[in-house]
Amino acid sequence: MRVLGIETSCDETGVAIVEDGRRIIANEVASQIDVHAAFGGVVPEIASRQHTECIHQLTERVIEKAGGRPDVVAATHGPGLMGSLLVGVNFAKALAYTWRVPYVPVHHIEGHIFSVFLAKSAPEFPFLALIVSGGHTLLIRCDKPHQYELLGTTRDDAIGECFDKVARLLNLPYPGGPSIQRTAETGDPRAIAFPRAMAANDSLEFSYSGLKTAVLYKLRENGHKTEDVAASFQFAAVEILIRKTRAALKRTGLPALVVAGGVAANKHLRERLAKDISVPVFVPPFSLCVDNGAMIAAAGHSLFVHGKVGDLTSTARATWPIA
Repeated sequence: MRVLGIETSCDETGVAIVEDGRRIIANEVASQIDVHAAFGGVVPEIASRQHTECIHQLTERVIEKAGGRPDVVAATHGPGLMGSLLVGVNFAKALAYTWRVPYVPVHHIEGHIFSVFLAKSAPEFPFLALIVSGGHTLLIRCDKPHQYELLGTTRDDAIGECFDKVARLLNLPYPGGPSIQRTAETGDPRAIAFPRAMAANDSLEFSYSGLKTAVLYKLRENGHKTEDVAASFQFAAVEILIRKTRAALKRTGLPALVVAGGVAANKHLRERLAKDISVPVFVPPFSLCVDNGAMIAAAGHSLFVHGKVGDLTSTARATWPIA
């Protein structure tokens, strides 16, 4: 069975066709990084207009590569930027109506979870999921497909958002994640002892606003190399993730870890996961860490198989708890 997945929750337009939830037949992503770079972050109105301009062309390209129409249409319904979500949702529902095929609404976070099933090696349920991106920092217990328990989230900034804001403080280009990673390669990660908020307590909640503020105050001092600040910040930000994830694994006893979302592409995070996590770790390929239609198609396939089919009256949701 082939599922067409559409993703427009933020600033990437993703369209893909996936077969049986595991094999990518065609996958197209239109990035808006160059458009938003001039503003230092995503401008919601511009993002939705960019989706409108390219979604039809991407879909035609995917269908042509796949050699025909899909059996099911799935699209991200939230959470995300409302204007962006509506572009993808309304376009996807129109396709499902025209082609007379089932329609499946997908939670954006569930798409990230299912991105690992598109890799060569995939986990079995149950497992712990760490979702790290520009808008989310989540620890989720995944007992069965579509059966989740939220264990921890951020109380303020998401880790990806923190990377972007610190990059701006360092006068590094947007997006902040890749810029800080490149700059940190020649810096000393132990040059500055930045705080690890809430890392030492029993809570599985995250907090990154204090780390961002600590960088701001440190930059007001003279004599700190940009490379050292970037490396020390990255070290502290990832250290928080590792400590909380290890605590969650110990508390739940879950046998595997899935790490997904845009920040999962960070090289230092991947190195720490390999070094400091004792259970098997599953991370999607770099190309599937960013928002994409393939992950939505994979999640849509599983939802359809489990009888979780939507209808054409459902609409986008800017906020939507995963559990």
